[in-house]
Amino acid sequence: MTGAKGFVGRNLCSQLNNIKEGKARWYGDLQIDEVYAYDLDSTPEQLDAWCRDCNFVFNLAGVNRPQDPKEFMEGNFGFATTLLNTLKKYANSCPVMISSSIQATLAGRFGTSEYGKSKKAGEELMFAYGQETGAKVLVYRFPNLFGKWCRPNYNSAIATFCHNIAHDLPIQVNDRSVEMELLYIDDLVDEMIAALTGHEHRCEFEGVETIPAAGGRYCHVPVTHKTTLGEIVDLIHECADAASNKEGINMVELPQGSLRYKLMTTYLSYLPKEKAIYDLKMNTDARGSFTELMHTLHCGQVSINISKPGITKGEHWHHSKWETFIVVSGHGLIQMRKEGTDEIREYKVSGDKIQAVQMLPGYTHNIINLSDREDLVTVMYCNEIFNPDRPDTYFDKVVKD
Repeated sequence: MTGAKGFVGRNLCSQLNNIKEGKARWYGDLQIDEVYAYDLDSTPEQLDAWCRDCNFVFNLAGVNRPQDPKEFMEGNFGFATTLLNTLKKYANSCPVMISSSIQATLAGRFGTSEYGKSKKAGEELMFAYGQETGAKVLVYRFPNLFGKWCRPNYNSAIATFCHNIAHDLPIQVNDRSVEMELLYIDDLVDEMIAALTGHEHRCEFEGVETIPAAGGRYCHVPVTHKTTLGEIVDLIHECADAASNKEGINMVELPQGSLRYKLMTTYLSYLPKEKAIYDLKMNTDARGSFTELMHTLHCGQVSINISKPGITKGEHWHHSKWETFIVVSGHGLIQMRKEGTDEIREYKVSGDKIQAVQMLPGYTHNIINLSDREDLVTVMYCNEIFNPDRPDTYFDKVVKD
């Protein structure tokens, strides 16, 4: 892998090494013996040896922000030439992947891009190499990349926004309506591993538009997100508010695979040490404490309850609200009685065997710490956020005096 210390390289290397070490078994029977990580501090001798021995090449090396535009061609085209010549030197016709850019289309606003021209030249070099040697070539034109470990204030607006917002620094947005296509790093890495096993996704291009095609000349990552610069900024601010506890303990919705989910993950990776911790309000009295941990917009809340030795809490019921009690430390007794009856259900609970007990609507319930020296710690889920104006909570002892 060339460019192994760059943004894509670091993420891909880490996952390939996870597979090598048996830590990522969901990639089937893929086995990796060694990952040759080439970067600027590597030696020509290493490049020689690795080009001789490798079974697959990820060429991620490239120049993104040179002082002189001429360095685009030298860095992106020149090194690719050296790499391919070294492979030819050892008659190694293993598959070769190259990371190009959507700017290589030279379409629309990319028509005068020196960076795009250098990437286009690298693509054509790769195709010619494939025809000459018979090697399989995989040319990927990546859109805007984002995710953890991306360098801020360099060539990623999202990295810069996340870093600056996390560190209370200003951001600059010139045009909120600018349209962007985004590719999340984990989606890219999964595609790279698919390519390694011969399951790459092929495509063609119409201008900057990707057209999936089984026999296409190019390759692409099938999962991207099209949005606007303004929406990106708004979503990152929402993530920042949720992560910093500015809105109490409300959690934004994060559907797995959504852009919001991926932006939250990215934003959190830039948090400074002091922002990775925040206080929660503990409601304490002689019986112990009760702390709300997390509110969701539509699915209730999660809390932590600590009962001191010998203490009974609860002794109330609800019409529509229901709860789940999960004792994680200590041992206790949960009692429930259906309103209007004398029948009592009892459940002994302990942190030694974690179980979930449902507090049923229409049943008055309590939880008793049976220990005379240990606190009883219970995680409590409730299907709705507590509303002091209509708490739906009615005192009634489970066991009548």
